[in-house]
Amino acid sequence: MIKMIKYDEKEGKLIVDGLLSRTQLDQSEVQMKVDKIISEVRLKKDKALFEYTKMFDGFEINKENILVSKEEIEKAYKEVDKELIEIIKKAAERIRDFHEKQKLNSWLEPKANGETLGQLVRPLKRVGVYVPGGKASYPSSVLMNVIPAKVAGVSEIIMTTPPDKKGKINQATIVAADIAGITKIYKVGGAQAIAGLAFGTESIPKVDKIVGPGNIYVALAKRSVYGYVNIDSVAGPSEILIMADESANPKFVAADLLSQAEHDELASAILITDSLKLGEEVQKEIIKQTERLERKEIIKKSLNNYGAIIVVKDIEDGFKLCNEIAPEHLEISTKEAFNYLSKIENAGAIFLGYYTPEPLGDYMAGPNHVLPTGGTARFFSPLSIDDYIKKSSILSFSKEAMEEIGEDVIKFARAEGLTAHANSVEVRLEK
Repeated sequence: MIKMIKYDEKEGKLIVDGLLSRTQLDQSEVQMKVDKIISEVRLKKDKALFEYTKMFDGFEINKENILVSKEEIEKAYKEVDKELIEIIKKAAERIRDFHEKQKLNSWLEPKANGETLGQLVRPLKRVGVYVPGGKASYPSSVLMNVIPAKVAGVSEIIMTTPPDKKGKINQATIVAADIAGITKIYKVGGAQAIAGLAFGTESIPKVDKIVGPGNIYVALAKRSVYGYVNIDSVAGPSEILIMADESANPKFVAADLLSQAEHDELASAILITDSLKLGEEVQKEIIKQTERLERKEIIKKSLNNYGAIIVVKDIEDGFKLCNEIAPEHLEISTKEAFNYLSKIENAGAIFLGYYTPEPLGDYMAGPNHVLPTGGTARFFSPLSIDDYIKKSSILSFSKEAMEEIGEDVIKFARAEGLTAHANSVEVRLEK
């Protein structure tokens, strides 16, 4: 099911290339369909939005029922298990506390000569959050996308999510949205929802940024509207990499690999270890545990295609490969796990120690679970407050301060052939 590999440089390159190829599959046919939907919604607005919802979700929405009502929110609280509601509230509090620490302040730095430089930090005005629907329920995704926006000070956060054939939204999703502080919830999904958020319709207002996960249609739609609005990222399949030595518990390691493999058939689960004995024990545990899991068919395909136990000669080699892969989730299951932090260059989220499994980060710990995938942890970061703010530079010069650097600016501008730039300063330096 999951292959065992003795690592060498050539094999390592093949592993990295194979993982990155998951997000480079041919999507041209789907992209054509997505572009058609976006074009229709941009042109016909609500009319196209309603038609596509009827076509794809089997529900006939209109201006009167597209918005989730206060009555529907109240009903959701009655239908969702009371214990789950309290858990959602607890998770929301922990996520809020973590993101509060990321806040940035505006600043000004005046100097004696009359020069003042600074930075103005302001929240985005309106953000759209996409939440998948269907049979799945993702209240955790709602919390992770909405709460940082609230902490950042975004004044209007609207959510779109597909309805079922009766026009119903997942009840736990509604409760999580209300707890997180969503302004409005719209019953619309797919590429048509992304187009509605990007360009606005008679019912849905145009937003400044779109965040949240979705299927291939949603992901490609977000990519297509980028530039008209901002987006968080085009997320790829989930992945976990575990660095472990002989001290790790094979039962724990196997369980953590399986926790990501169950996401979908393109998910990746990799163990890197310097212990052949541990690798063999984990392999046995994976076979044993998989058989009692509900999504075992998905797990088997995921592990067969994108899973591996890689045995390295030493941990140093393991971290070199780890940094090449740049995993979304990195678990370090070794003695003195904190000692290895300095060796990590690329990872979305780092889980240290035997009792820090990845699902803690998915639901309750506090850090955001929206993470860079497909090797993009080399240059992307987890979703944060920074995704919901914009920064403006501030400049103010007195006559004296301008004169101090005026001649330098003139020479710089003339060196670039921009004489009007130079003239703008020259006219102020004339006696």
